[in-house]
Amino acid sequence: MDDLIVARALHVLAVVVWIGGVSMATTVALPALRRGDLGPDRLKAFEAIERRFIWQARASLIIVGLSGLYMTWQLDLWDRFRMPAFWWMDAMVGLWLLFAFVLFVGEPLILHRTFHRLASERPDIAFAWLHRAHWVLLGLGLATVFAAVAGSHGWSIF
Repeated sequence: MDDLIVARALHVLAVVVWIGGVSMATTVALPALRRGDLGPDRLKAFEAIERRFIWQARASLIIVGLSGLYMTWQLDLWDRFRMPAFWWMDAMVGLWLLFAFVLFVGEPLILHRTFHRLASERPDIAFAWLHRAHWVLLGLGLATVFAAVAGSHGWSIF
């Protein structure tokens, strides 16, 4: 059982870093960037922040995925994905898949180039769009964390 304790602790720690990073970006960094508080070159400031955090976010996401898969496998929880009362498990996987796509596919292959071009040509629009997208991601993340913690302690909306 020690392995499950370690897996759960790593899972929660990685979620804290991941969703906490989204919260920090959404509520602190992006508003400061949009106001120009971090200098006149908003794109340069954004890329400096992103470059430092993207690998923390990716590593956290990998740890969350591996630890979640490990706990599901060790505890044989696969049937819960078919039960409405455990909808929050599907929500966790769905959120993880969304962020995995964004961080490992969308950002490096699509968003980086598109955002860079838009931020160079129309920075107000680019940063407003980015900020709104982060609010959506933060909302989904916080709702999922709330539902998972409440659900894992027996609370159900069904």
